[in-house]
Amino acid sequence: MDNAAPHVGLAETVAHGHHGGMSLAAVTETAMSAADLDDPVPVKKTRRSTSHLKAVPETLAQRDAIQASANLFMQSIDRTHAFTRDDLEQIGRKFLVEQNLPEKFLGFSMVLLGNAFWKRQFLAIPFDKRMLLLPHCLKHAEGCPAEYDQFGLDCEKCGACSIADYKVRAEQLGYKVLVAEGSPIVLKIIVEGYIDGILGVACLNVLEKAIDKVLLAGVPSYAVPLHSGDCKNTSLDESWVWEVLDKYEPLPSPETNSYVPLMRAGNKLFTEDFDRLLPRVRSKTPEKAKSPLGLTEDVAYDWLANGGKRFRPFITLAAYDALTREGNNATGDTVAFSDSVCRVAMAIEAFHKASLVHDDIQDDDLFRYGRDTIHRSHGMGPAINIGDYLIGLGYKLVNSCRGDLGTDVACDIIESMANAHIRLCDGQGAEMAWKDSPDWSMTALDALQIYSLKTSPAFEAALYAGLRMAGPMDKYGDLVPQFCRQVGVGFQILNDLNDWAGDNNNKLVAGQDALSLRPTVLLALALQVASPEQRQEIRDILENNGEDTLRLARLRRIFSATGAFQAAEQLVEKSRDRAESLADGVESEALRKLLYFFIDTVLAEDPNVSAVPKSDDLLMTLPILAPA
Repeated sequence: MDNAAPHVGLAETVAHGHHGGMSLAAVTETAMSAADLDDPVPVKKTRRSTSHLKAVPETLAQRDAIQASANLFMQSIDRTHAFTRDDLEQIGRKFLVEQNLPEKFLGFSMVLLGNAFWKRQFLAIPFDKRMLLLPHCLKHAEGCPAEYDQFGLDCEKCGACSIADYKVRAEQLGYKVLVAEGSPIVLKIIVEGYIDGILGVACLNVLEKAIDKVLLAGVPSYAVPLHSGDCKNTSLDESWVWEVLDKYEPLPSPETNSYVPLMRAGNKLFTEDFDRLLPRVRSKTPEKAKSPLGLTEDVAYDWLANGGKRFRPFITLAAYDALTREGNNATGDTVAFSDSVCRVAMAIEAFHKASLVHDDIQDDDLFRYGRDTIHRSHGMGPAINIGDYLIGLGYKLVNSCRGDLGTDVACDIIESMANAHIRLCDGQGAEMAWKDSPDWSMTALDALQIYSLKTSPAFEAALYAGLRMAGPMDKYGDLVPQFCRQVGVGFQILNDLNDWAGDNNNKLVAGQDALSLRPTVLLALALQVASPEQRQEIRDILENNGEDTLRLARLRRIFSATGAFQAAEQLVEKSRDRAESLADGVESEALRKLLYFFIDTVLAEDPNVSAVPKSDDLLMTLPILAPA
């Protein structure tokens, strides 16, 4: 199916579903089925609440016994590759049966099994390449003098709580210490090469959805679970921290393959290798950078080199690596790529950054990467020009590699990128056209088609470029667009859900998208099942000005009443299931594992915030743990 082609008859049927009594569940099922007629039907995977699986044994003797059993159980496990959360759950369930333990201890056992897997590799990391990650709830809630900064809790050495004990000893050994429930700086520190392993303390709820992100990437980590998750003066087994905190036992070589070297290679493109791979022409000196001729290049290079997770260039490098070296990268290894491969990966980021500049203009967004958007800091005209410059820069980077990669490879990549640009503009144009003349009969299918065009092309271009540089695309010609469509749509829906809590990494204003009259899936889902009175209220909220907090509260109430939030989460799960089904069909083990890592990273949910709002508190904060 061509995503740009509308399913007119079906769209009309879904759009009028509320007149015929169609349930919201039926609406979401119909929309996803219609949007993916050419994709394989996934094997249904059940995702359920895990709150009942996070009990911690009451006594230290019980906990020590389970830890000892976990260490023995994991001795025969293959350590070549890091495991996924699903892999670890399967191991955990087998462990429970063997040890005759109740299911409620599954989460606790999974943490200890993970520790047993990684302990030797963690202890082999020098102290100055480790991080100690502590939760704020270990502090005494009453009377704590410490305040939070960008790195978490600024813990004074007052001796009033156990945080100070761990912090002082760890810093003496050379650890980097971070006191916070979760912070986007964690992965940044890892990718930039400052640390190679993490000793983390957290409740099981956080460990389930947060720590496994760095485990999946292949970062040796050792977790000490808190005894409860009530986040107030909780406790832990302090001996478990001291058991590894000051121990160093080197290994001859790492045991487990890791994505960290590839992440670092992607990051290196925009740090130490940037000036060599993309030398300046008109802004070589500070004086020239401020001149009329040097300003555009200077701002564009700064925008390209700074900000963002650089996930797309990582995907390009990792896809190339998966098919040329079968992903055999151990933690700490240096992964080297030719300059041509590196420049193609940089081109992917240049196109992405250009689209963000233009997107921010079109949506009049205020912030990007925690700072003013380009059009706010430099003006509308210069911002348009800078975005255009980055597009030209991207094509120049790819074309410069034709002698090394071959003209056929370079031309195929350029064609892929050109198609991605056209589809992106189709999707963005459809969104702007809808904003200029809203169609209040919009269906979830309509919104999903726009999402597919707006978000998927950048992922597709990144994945295609890496695979094409590695060889012919005979095996992957159909896979790449289908897979990226599922991941892109799921990502955009998650972005809509996260908008209700704000985004400290990117757009800082909660509800910014919700009130900007955009054709979001949440809006479409609500409109399709809303009563006439609710639909009219939605129009009144979005078409008229007023106090934003009140408008958001009214809109949140309608979205909750119509089940739009829950339905959107179901759509994310359907996208995830279809993407996983496509990945399962890939013959190359290295590429298959990369696609799963892609899914788990892009469609990762924040562990500290439910996507379904529980109240009308519109100013709630969003603690974030990295990925991405």
